[in-house]
Amino acid sequence: MSGIFKTIKSFPKVFWVSNTMELFERWAWYGFYMAFALYLVGSKDTGALGFTSAEKGIIMGTGSMLLYLLPLFTGAIADRVGYKKVLILSYAMYVSGYWMVATFNTFTLVFAAYIYLAVAGALFKPIISAMISKTTNSETSSIGFGIFYMMINIGGFIGPFIAGAIYQKSWDWVFYISMITISINYIFVFFFFKEPGRENKTDDKEPLSQVFLQSIRNIGITLSNFKYVLFLLIMVAFWTAFNQLYYAFPVFVDDWVDTSNLYNALHSVWPWLAESIGTPEGTITAVTIGSLDAFFIIIFQIWISGLVMRYKPLNAMMSGILVLAIGVGMMFAFQNSFFIVAGILIFSIGEMASSPKFTEYIGSIAPADKKALYMGTSFLPVAAGHQLAGVVSGDMYDKAAGKLFLLKKEVAKRGLEIPEVSEAFTKNDYWNKAAELMGMSNSELTNFIWVNYNPSKIWMLYAGIAVSAVVALFLYDKFILKSKA
Repeated sequence: MSGIFKTIKSFPKVFWVSNTMELFERWAWYGFYMAFALYLVGSKDTGALGFTSAEKGIIMGTGSMLLYLLPLFTGAIADRVGYKKVLILSYAMYVSGYWMVATFNTFTLVFAAYIYLAVAGALFKPIISAMISKTTNSETSSIGFGIFYMMINIGGFIGPFIAGAIYQKSWDWVFYISMITISINYIFVFFFFKEPGRENKTDDKEPLSQVFLQSIRNIGITLSNFKYVLFLLIMVAFWTAFNQLYYAFPVFVDDWVDTSNLYNALHSVWPWLAESIGTPEGTITAVTIGSLDAFFIIIFQIWISGLVMRYKPLNAMMSGILVLAIGVGMMFAFQNSFFIVAGILIFSIGEMASSPKFTEYIGSIAPADKKALYMGTSFLPVAAGHQLAGVVSGDMYDKAAGKLFLLKKEVAKRGLEIPEVSEAFTKNDYWNKAAELMGMSNSELTNFIWVNYNPSKIWMLYAGIAVSAVVALFLYDKFILKSKA
């Protein structure tokens, strides 16, 4: 233990400054991102945009894909221009991007604003991880990156936890808090941040066009390895299933799950906490429940890492993804909020077992002189997973579990006359009118659609995608790598 404290004390000030900026950036990002799907598809009379699931999938999938694809190039730009300048630009784009997403209300403008926001994230993303690498060595990197991962999840918990408590009161405040939180990083970048070695570095005369071309050549070098490419393609399925935590889960819980029993259980133990984070109706929002993934990681990551460290990366990944598949299945299979929370816990255990091992495996198979190249291209399956996550949470989700879509089928079946959803007649108006014509309360109509149209079947798609990754990894290990284990 004394060795750990000695290592922690050895980190330079800029290491802690970089980690603090990461915490606030993740706080701002996830506070917005966990609620973003609901903001896009929610009824307009709640302050949301009322888009379709397909439009939501296009916006989130394409923008998030770029967020993970562009660091292959923006990292090289930051090395060329200087980290401090790029961070200042990134924060300015973040603040203006959050404002644009909050202000715009048409599909085209919101789509453009989110891509702009993704570029801001792509400028930021490679810098802090590079700073952790620069301020650690072979003896301290394990603890250094452990602290870094902890900061990510602290921000990933605080942001959605707060957003979940306020978005039903005002969507604007979700974006305002993200703007304020990311703006705090200006204090650190102006007064405390100093890139190690930058003051002694002579200006690089290589034009940016050459930097881009070199980045493309580097990608080509790594993708000439067939086994590596096949592994990346398999991992696309993992990230597609994983990202449903953000793309479909908040919408599913908001549509179908009555969380009053969770609120009541919490209220019986900590009334002040339940009243602080709950809604006036005595429920817990989907966004707050989603924040528990990061909360569980903060608590259990060290224990899970210790548990799986004895296994080779591929075996740990297969086990972790299989556990994650069970968790994601539970998250979409039930109306009982206690099962939902249990599903998130199981999901997070699978994430903790598999996600770090993904990075470890790539580091272990990369040639010694190409580790940085391989680590850079590890973002490719994450990017592709986001794009596919947008697809399977769009029309595919709508036809299987979309609340309004299924209701419209019942309305057509009964021959009821209800106006189409429009600016003047919102999704909530449509639902309320249908409930009135069918002689049911809102909760009764929800349960009727649940029983008769079985929206929970969507769990088979999302869990099945994760299981397919496990099967593919098993076959990859046995036949491509010719493992004797």
